[in-house]
Amino acid sequence: MKQVLAFIDRLDWLTVLLVCATLGLAPFLPEPHVWEKLKMLATGNLVAPVDMFDLAMHGLPWAVAALKAARQIVARQS
Repeated sequence: MKQVLAFIDRLDWLTVLLVCATLGLAPFLPEPHVWEKLKMLATGNLVAPVDMFDLAMHGLPWAVAALKAARQIVARQS
């Protein structure tokens, strides 16, 4: 786990934001895929394994960005 966190800490923000903007939002039309899957999750319609996989793949960049931001905030407060 420490190695994963160290890797996330070494990632620069430009890379993280670029991956969020591409993989995290693709396909862009008619709406971002991750947004569609989050709406399905909220309504209880996210039941197919392929939809769960889609949410994991398109949500991972956003989770990395959130974790990186949280770790930087905690590090600044220490």
